[in-house]
Amino acid sequence: MPMPKWWGQVNKRVFNPRAIAGGKWPVLIHVGRVSGATYRTPMDAFPVDGGYVFILAYGSRSDWVLNVLAARSARLRADGREVSLTGPRLIDTLPPEVPRPPKLMRITEFLRMDLVAD
Repeated sequence: MPMPKWWGQVNKRVFNPRAIAGGKWPVLIHVGRVSGATYRTPMDAFPVDGGYVFILAYGSRSDWVLNVLAARSARLRADGREVSLTGPRLIDTLPPEVPRPPKLMRITEFLRMDLVAD
């Protein structure tokens, strides 16, 4: 796992609420696979042709990733608008237009989702 799990817990409780309140980060809105609760997770979301790519800084076993894969959909609030996403799938290669995370982080998994046509 690229980032230690304990750091994810710190992010979830301390930094994520501030990032959501600040309104500058893209926020993924997803449903808990067990609880059914709605969660909001700030993250890096990169637009690509027909969808978005997400950098999995905590790996593919993160709760938010498992939630999105189970639900097969999510919503993304970014740049003042909200879009619906579907077809989540793990990928191991970034499209050329997405900036690579630092090699030091050893991130090798990414999530791709497609825009739902209106």
